[in-house]
Amino acid sequence: MIRTFGEVDQGFARRYRLSKTDEFSSVFGFRKAIRGQLLMLHYQPRPVTETTARLGLVVGKKFLRRAVDRNRCKRLLREQFRQQRSGLPACDLVVRLATKPGKLDAAGLVGDFLALLGKLRRFPPAGAA
Repeated sequence: MIRTFGEVDQGFARRYRLSKTDEFSSVFGFRKAIRGQLLMLHYQPRPVTETTARLGLVVGKKFLRRAVDRNRCKRLLREQFRQQRSGLPACDLVVRLATKPGKLDAAGLVGDFLALLGKLRRFPPAGAA
């Protein structure tokens, strides 16, 4: 796709994703997290040379049995991350369900995720060396 002058990149390219097991393990090993009503946001600052946030999602069968629900949850969270990415500090983020939602409520899920991102913006983690 050819971009014209002034167009903003709104995709969810590979450089904005956590995909390797080591990357997820590193974030979980850093042991910093913010808990919301439905979600848990684990984060780790990226090296000073990196300027963008990356996202990884963990939605297990334990909380959402149907694959349709798990995929919908991930799709909603990815879309919100894509829209909010430019205002986020340079961190690796892993989002996972913290509790079993009674019924998958898109508005509640998105609201919880945006609240967690707001907390992360308010107290940005210091960059790693």
